[in-house]
Amino acid sequence: MALALEALADCVKPQLDAVEKMFARELTSGVSCVNSLVKHVGRFRGKMLRPMLVLLAGKASGKLEDAHIVLATVVEMVHMATLVHDDVLDEAELRRKGATINHLRGNEAAVLLGDYLISHSFHLCSSLDSQFASRIIGRTTNQVCEGELLQIHNRNNLDLDEETYLQIITCKTAALCAACCLLGASFAGADETMTENLRHYGLCVGTAFQIQDDILDIVGQESTVGKTLGIDVQKGKLTLPVIHFLRSAPREHRVLLRSLLKSRDADKVERIRNLIIPSPSVRYASARSKLLIDRARAAIGALPDSPARQILDTLAEFVISRPM
Repeated sequence: MALALEALADCVKPQLDAVEKMFARELTSGVSCVNSLVKHVGRFRGKMLRPMLVLLAGKASGKLEDAHIVLATVVEMVHMATLVHDDVLDEAELRRKGATINHLRGNEAAVLLGDYLISHSFHLCSSLDSQFASRIIGRTTNQVCEGELLQIHNRNNLDLDEETYLQIITCKTAALCAACCLLGASFAGADETMTENLRHYGLCVGTAFQIQDDILDIVGQESTVGKTLGIDVQKGKLTLPVIHFLRSAPREHRVLLRSLLKSRDADKVERIRNLIIPSPSVRYASARSKLLIDRARAAIGALPDSPARQILDTLAEFVISRPM
């Protein structure tokens, strides 16, 4: 997906290059061990999806300004912070085919590095004349934390419903994608309707992205996806394929899945995969993701035709076509 997105990003490539430089410059520390950690976490920044959303939303709805470079860098710092903290929560050892910070240096260093990234994102955001962006970023990071806390609260809740699951992923993933598009449009001078349409696009794309991520956690191959898989099952986090299976599968299969989810058997992840993959539940989750992408594409249908709008349309499709 990263290579495909790079091919799509030509119309904002100069700005993305500027984001790369600002990210490196802003996070350069006088403490060498901090620089070492920042350099390592830079390996996680393959797709640059969120900076792309800021820049493409801005270009599709108006004119890009210097503030867009700052905003795109800010959202990438926020995203990196969430990845580092997520790996601590999940006890993950692998991300983008490399060791996670927590696996490499321990949870204490990982938590502090995540804090360092989020703190610096606000420091950089405050350099803008307007406080609007700081308020949006602050609200969004609150939503991300709310989503993570709600997910932790519902660990091992085998009766988790689809509505609560969607609330979790809307907060922890989709809210940041929506904020990227909202900020991109707002700072490009877009009117209220256009800004709201782009915000809705980001919300739908972000939700679909997380559903697809949750599908990959069950059906994906670690060598292809490039990160530790099976974590949701191990951590008692119910995702859409599992929720649908527990609601719709034959009774004996539902009883078996409940038993597997409660067990501590070493092979439980593989057994759960073998139970769910042949069922309609993965297809159901994929269909929900596809519906959200259709809504995202419809949300930007009224934007003026431009390369940026066309790329946003194509980018939405890439979200649900990631290799497994």
